[in-house]
Amino acid sequence: MKRIHNARHPAEAHLICGLLQSCGIAAVVRGEWLAGGFGELPLDACAVWVTDDRQLDEADRLLRDLLQGRVAAAMTDQRWQCTRCNEFSEGQFTDCWQCGAGRP
Repeated sequence: MKRIHNARHPAEAHLICGLLQSCGIAAVVRGEWLAGGFGELPLDACAVWVTDDRQLDEADRLLRDLLQGRVAAAMTDQRWQCTRCNEFSEGQFTDCWQCGAGRP
């Protein structure tokens, strides 16, 4: 198990962990409950860890793509139409912004 990212806060850690997991990479967030001690604890207390060392290279590539905006850029032209209300949403969204229905 290796730490791949030191997060500024638990929300950032879970966003990155979720991206990795959605791509089939075994990842966990550790230290999120230590956020209340920021200022007293090291800044890297909340971190994302990859549990399978064989997936480190792929996780690192995905993380760099996310942090450099390439993940969002790749999704922007993948608009989709909601099957419930017919509203269009940007490609990075998994639920309709209008009615909340899941992406088909």
